[in-house]
Amino acid sequence: MSTVSAHVALTLAQHIDAVFGVMGNGNAYFLDAIEKQTGASFTAVRHEQGAVVAADAHYRASGRIAAATSTYGAGFTNTLTALAESVQAHIPLVLVVGDEPTSGPRPWDVDQIALASGVGARTYTVGRADAAATTVIAIEHALTYRVPVVLAIPYDVAALEAGEVPAAPAPRVPAPLAPRGEFAEGMLDRIATALRTAERPFLLAGRGAWLAGAGDALGALADATGALTASSALGRGVFPDQRYDLGVTGGFGAEGAMELVRTADVAVVFGASLNQFTMRFGDLFAPGTQVFQIDVAPAATHAHVGGFVRADARLAAEELVARLAGAPGSGWRESVDVAAARAYETGDPAAPDGRLDPRSTARRIADLLPEDRVVVSDGGHFIGWANMYWPVASPDRMMMIGTAFQAIGQGWPSVVGATRARPEATVVLTSGDGGGLMAIADLESAVRSAGGRGLAVIWNDAAYGAEVNLYGLKGLAREPMLIPQVDFAAFAAAVGAEGVAVRTLADLDRLASWTAEDPATRRFLVLDLRISGDVIAPYQQEIIRVNS
Repeated sequence: MSTVSAHVALTLAQHIDAVFGVMGNGNAYFLDAIEKQTGASFTAVRHEQGAVVAADAHYRASGRIAAATSTYGAGFTNTLTALAESVQAHIPLVLVVGDEPTSGPRPWDVDQIALASGVGARTYTVGRADAAATTVIAIEHALTYRVPVVLAIPYDVAALEAGEVPAAPAPRVPAPLAPRGEFAEGMLDRIATALRTAERPFLLAGRGAWLAGAGDALGALADATGALTASSALGRGVFPDQRYDLGVTGGFGAEGAMELVRTADVAVVFGASLNQFTMRFGDLFAPGTQVFQIDVAPAATHAHVGGFVRADARLAAEELVARLAGAPGSGWRESVDVAAARAYETGDPAAPDGRLDPRSTARRIADLLPEDRVVVSDGGHFIGWANMYWPVASPDRMMMIGTAFQAIGQGWPSVVGATRARPEATVVLTSGDGGGLMAIADLESAVRSAGGRGLAVIWNDAAYGAEVNLYGLKGLAREPMLIPQVDFAAFAAAVGAEGVAVRTLADLDRLASWTAEDPATRRFLVLDLRISGDVIAPYQQEIIRVNS
């Protein structure tokens, strides 16, 4: 029997090979069809939020769209925080959900379309005659606008016989946005002239440049102009030549590197939104710096931008390279010590309170991590340490899930999606004790999915560190900001992982031996770092300064 749910599953599986979710009344027939009639892989998580998080992480790690699924009602409402994060981070995915019957809501139903719309996600509802076509439309919408969509199956429609699955066209996505028109051409000429005559040119790239495949073109542009380069936090590694790269801009940047950026006379930004963190709250560039932006957004995204071109980052970079053929180059990047400028503080073996100094701990972990790794980050004060001290090879190997919506508690299920996307790599989670506890149900999912290719680093300061730093310092009551000391190593053992309570740098020797072991025989490793909350990350110090 080919039901409406089977039509959705079979059509979805033609374009999506990974589904994450929790089974319930509203999606039982859909998951039955996924398991029995398609080649798509279903991975169970333990909380519906984790389904969306895993699908989100899968896309960030691979560039391939994935699906999440939950039942109606309470199952659907559990997905909303993760859905809002994916909307704000521009992550395409399809959330397949059960919904109220076509006859009208039951006492336990809620207006799911309104709730999804409230966080910015559009809903497509399938019927008996159009399930396959609606599924394709939903996928096409997600890919075109880079947003999650909800695909709803009404409860009284899910098991209806719908006949043979009709042929449906493949989803279409727009071609890369080329710079068009007299204004765009004129602005590119202006940018090329500015770069040709600049004494200290600087190129900044973000995740949009990576998604556009602009790395090689940006590398050629940097070579043609002699520019120093840097990236936003989500664009790390996009420039192919790291010798002249200053790392991440904003609060995650090294102070010496940021001082060099402020001396630039011309800056061109590719595929980066220039949010307050990337821009150091307006202090990234000096007042006299000429700032140009190239992005697919409708208009410039920061007041410091003096010239804007709406275009795909790769196409625009290639146009600039052609215009700058034979340019002499500034020679600026050869005249400065880039390695010294991007160096961070080493930290002390222990903080004054006797707990670990997160800076020295992060440096030691960086020395021991497997080289072939994908880092997934939860949200919280600790995000600075991995972003500052753990280098990655490309933007799809460092994901911060939750930061777009300022959310915590999305770390453990991120491991699930990243592992499914990159099974050959070691997936490293960096999380705090607050977020780690909030999503603890999916610790089991992470351990089950990643096995010996998974590693979690928990920055355990027995507090909600960001709140302590921002509000405890203002004299607000600290008790609601504190967390009793939790033993994450014991949590790990409870679900079949190996846990190590790390109180000294010597305790990290277990990471060294674990890295050397065969991934097929070792267990998922959880490092429970007992760090000091007194060492404040530079980006938090920046926020404290602005808020004060």
